[in-house]
Amino acid sequence: MNDRTQQHEGGPSTERGAPPPAIPESVGAIAPAGDQPHLNGTGEVSRGLDADRRFLEGPRGRLEELGRIVRISMEFLRGLRSLHFVGPCVTVFGSARFPETHPYYMLAREVGRGLARAGFTIMTGGGPGIMEAANRGAKDVGGASIGCNIELPMEQTPNPYLDRFVDFRYFFVRKVMLVKYSVAFVTMPGGFGTLDEIFETLTLMQTGKIQSFPIVVMGRAYWEPMTEFFTRRLVEERTIDSNDLRLLHVTDDPEEAVDYIRRAVTRGFGPDWAQRRLRPIRLLGEQGVGERAEVG
Repeated sequence: MNDRTQQHEGGPSTERGAPPPAIPESVGAIAPAGDQPHLNGTGEVSRGLDADRRFLEGPRGRLEELGRIVRISMEFLRGLRSLHFVGPCVTVFGSARFPETHPYYMLAREVGRGLARAGFTIMTGGGPGIMEAANRGAKDVGGASIGCNIELPMEQTPNPYLDRFVDFRYFFVRKVMLVKYSVAFVTMPGGFGTLDEIFETLTLMQTGKIQSFPIVVMGRAYWEPMTEFFTRRLVEERTIDSNDLRLLHVTDDPEEAVDYIRRAVTRGFGPDWAQRRLRPIRLLGEQGVGERAEVG
């Protein structure tokens, strides 16, 4: 971790020795005693982080909890309205930290191209790195590209390769949207966030909460310690069944990944899956994926 990204318990700092940004007086009224709110890159409190933290910090007043339920419901509604017409999506997970010169970035871009050519909408977290690469690959060939962002302490701006960008305050709402509108998942190299997304998806499939969608894991060398842990520890200790390993398809070949997803989706949804796109009703203010709209 370098000096510019070093974080402390009270919030992220910009450079070693530099004083933290001033906190607006209004913040003190909402911050728990002794707790300094996290700040984004502009020196402002991250609305999304504060919303998640306050929701998870235990019981609060009845009216506050009621208001939060309303806000969460409205966020779900905005997500549903924004993504209802995006068509069959493949969600690509991966780190935001890889630059465009990195082999993993180039690999994700090629995967995005192949999936878009096959008729899929590419959905990511909408940020830089692997997310940008997959969205960029879709736009390279005229495909549809969606970003579902989560508000974080260090503000993340959408990458420039999106047809639609939806901003979420609550992590769990965003995760529901990513899973709900996907017919397959591609996992590129990444960190804790990527691991969280892939393991939650695997759990939902293992427990039958969602249909067994194809999950393609790209980057054999990167993920080899994890897959070995599955085989040599989890299966041997019988904490998972050996059949659970079939939920993952590991490859380094973009063409193989696209072909595997296309065949699996055809088996699961029928040969006409590409034509299953709902049409928006203009009278209700609904928009198709080709009509750029930012929702936050």
